[in-house]
Amino acid sequence: MLLEILKAFIIGICASAPLGPVAILVLQKSICYGHKAGFTTGLGASLVDTAYAIISIFAWAFAQNFINTYESIIFLIGGPVIAYLGYSMAFKDPFRKMEPGDVKTRGASPKDFLQAVATTISNPGAILVMFALFAFFQVDVSDRSFRIYPIILAVAAGSIAYWFFFSWFFSNWRKAFDMKKIMWLNRIAGIIIIIIGLALIGEGAFDLLFTGGK
Repeated sequence: MLLEILKAFIIGICASAPLGPVAILVLQKSICYGHKAGFTTGLGASLVDTAYAIISIFAWAFAQNFINTYESIIFLIGGPVIAYLGYSMAFKDPFRKMEPGDVKTRGASPKDFLQAVATTISNPGAILVMFALFAFFQVDVSDRSFRIYPIILAVAAGSIAYWFFFSWFFSNWRKAFDMKKIMWLNRIAGIIIIIIGLALIGEGAFDLLFTGGK
């Protein structure tokens, strides 16, 4: 059970990590307004990610036999989605429209939270990523008893922890904000995510071609 909780915690981190619109929003709030504003924005994303995790878990439990039968196809579908996210991180410039503006610290605002919720909900591909991550880490959620709740909480904890440290880091280093360094870190992370996506595609293709699928 502890291993499943650890996997779920990592899933929460991985689901939050891609540097898309939500991450840019959190980054902008952290740099312009400080840690509280950035973290509150991240909490909005965590709420939606947790909801997507719950949907994925119950869909997984409901269709366990289907998933086991067509696991290779799921990998072939989820792999390109993850690889594309990695490509977007590594080779696109998500900062081109971002203007840090004047740096000034302020407290958290409900608007920050709601902006992140709206932005995350507007990206339906996030639930496919969550589903693919559960498949990749092979989290056992076949039992619908109380054992599911620690897994849900672990996903939420992973996402919250990621946004806490993400917003803390950039709010503390905002005076030394260097777009080029962030872009290089973003590219490295993107390449790693591409590799994960390609691994899913490779495993799915191998199973489909040589073992007839699972």
